[in-house]
Amino acid sequence: MLESFLTFVDQGFFDLSLTAKAVYLLVMVHITIVTVTVYLHRHAAHRALSLHPVLKHFFRFWVWFTTGMIARQWVAVHRKHHAVCETPEDPHSPQIVGIRKVLLEGTELYRASAADAGMVKQYSVGMPDDWIERNLYTAHSTWGIYTLLTINLSLMGISGLAVWAIQMMWIPFWAAGVINGVGHFLGYRNYECPDAAVNIVPVGLLIGGEELHNNHHTYPNSAKFSSKWWEFDLGWGYIRLFSWLGLAKVTSRGPVVSLDPNKSNVDINTAQGVVNDRFRVLSRYAQNVLKPTIEQEYADTDEAGRLLLRDAYRLLRQADVLKTDADEDRIRQIVEASSRLGAVYRLQQNLKALWQKSGHGGQALVDALDAWMKEAERCGIEKAGQFARSLRSYTLPSASAS
Repeated sequence: MLESFLTFVDQGFFDLSLTAKAVYLLVMVHITIVTVTVYLHRHAAHRALSLHPVLKHFFRFWVWFTTGMIARQWVAVHRKHHAVCETPEDPHSPQIVGIRKVLLEGTELYRASAADAGMVKQYSVGMPDDWIERNLYTAHSTWGIYTLLTINLSLMGISGLAVWAIQMMWIPFWAAGVINGVGHFLGYRNYECPDAAVNIVPVGLLIGGEELHNNHHTYPNSAKFSSKWWEFDLGWGYIRLFSWLGLAKVTSRGPVVSLDPNKSNVDINTAQGVVNDRFRVLSRYAQNVLKPTIEQEYADTDEAGRLLLRDAYRLLRQADVLKTDADEDRIRQIVEASSRLGAVYRLQQNLKALWQKSGHGGQALVDALDAWMKEAERCGIEKAGQFARSLRSYTLPSASAS
């Protein structure tokens, strides 16, 4: 009897090989990753897609079973993060509390924010509040992970405890630590969104596409996180699969605009189209106007001027929230030394200021955009004029259809 008990403790019921244990761990963790990115993040927090009730409830169960998180708390913390990003109210900004703290203590920061019942109520509107949510998933949020521990021990014996520990650490480490920390600290930016979010790598595999964090913060309501052709979003691949199976329906892929090459007048549809697509507009401006102007200036100047222009592209296109006092000083030196760069930089800043007009009524926005286009066309820099003329083709899909 004792020998049988000790064998069970060591091997579990099935005496699985190391390979089988590894496969079990990878499959289970992978399903959890898909659950977090597709259900919790893109569906529940941002409503970028709808899910079939069967698939949605499977994901709700899996959150409870493998993470111990309360879904409404996760959603509330994440929505608050977007609402107050990079401010002292942000639950986990490395720009405020430091990268080390978010990377190593991200779970603690999440729990501290989730403990605020008033915040959770404010930011969790629309989350499920049925009988099973109230009486099991929320009321007994730890029962699922202890059930998982029991299953692991039964399958693998004592080694099941190590497998369970990895399962418990995966999401807290990668999501609460790496994505919330490194994702706002070190990486590359496709868009100068108004916070510090970066893409960590162009291949989103380890956490299902969440690595493409700058893209997400630029278009938070998009079900697709990849933006460039060379970026890969694993979560989007699953969404496409679920859609093909009739289990999901994408409701948003970010701003949708149309381009009408025959359109030359600036109207409310032009203005709204430009504002809706503002981050891609700014990215195009940086690529098509700012960059070639810097390159031309670099070719025309002397060694001292080239030294000044080093890193000019990053500095001049950088989001205001990321600029340090030293950055502002360098920018001032650059634009004072070059009238051409001063002109294209002022145009860029004035273009950003247009977004503030979007809440001041339709005609104010139209007039401001029209004035900006005329300024760009008169500035004497051909690239700026070409860019301004390209904006005249912007419209909304409904307007182009009519």
